[in-house]
Amino acid sequence: MKKRFLTINIILIIFNIGCFHQSKNENNENKSTTSMKVQNIENIQLIEQTRGINESTVFTPTFIVSSLNGEAVKSSIPPSYWKSISTQAEMIDLSKISQLQSPTTGRYSDQALSATIVIVSNGSTFTSASFDEGKPPKELEALYTEIKKSSGKSKNKP
Repeated sequence: MKKRFLTINIILIIFNIGCFHQSKNENNENKSTTSMKVQNIENIQLIEQTRGINESTVFTPTFIVSSLNGEAVKSSIPPSYWKSISTQAEMIDLSKISQLQSPTTGRYSDQALSATIVIVSNGSTFTSASFDEGKPPKELEALYTEIKKSSGKSKNKP
């Protein structure tokens, strides 16, 4: 009887060691997946337009290109700012971005610029449904706000 009890205890100990090792590996896999996510956003673009205005801002890990009616300006981007906007983009389910509903419709009658966010990740392009400038769907709100911080410098619109 003691021998049988000892055998069962040994089996349980081996089983627990195996589970502990597996759990440790799963935690490491989750950490590496999170690390990989940071690098999978290649660029983010905000396009805002109406009949007389065409604004575009493209963010990459190393630079920002801002364009107003075809006149482009390229500048460097601080790494901390890229990290901030790419982190916001990573929190979005990119496969559903084109289906997000705009809370307002002013863009239909030129009461607001029509805005679109385009995110390139792992070689795939994800384009949001259009929304009114300043009023993105709630799922895009944090990213939109972060993007507008850089383009917050007042642009002269015609």
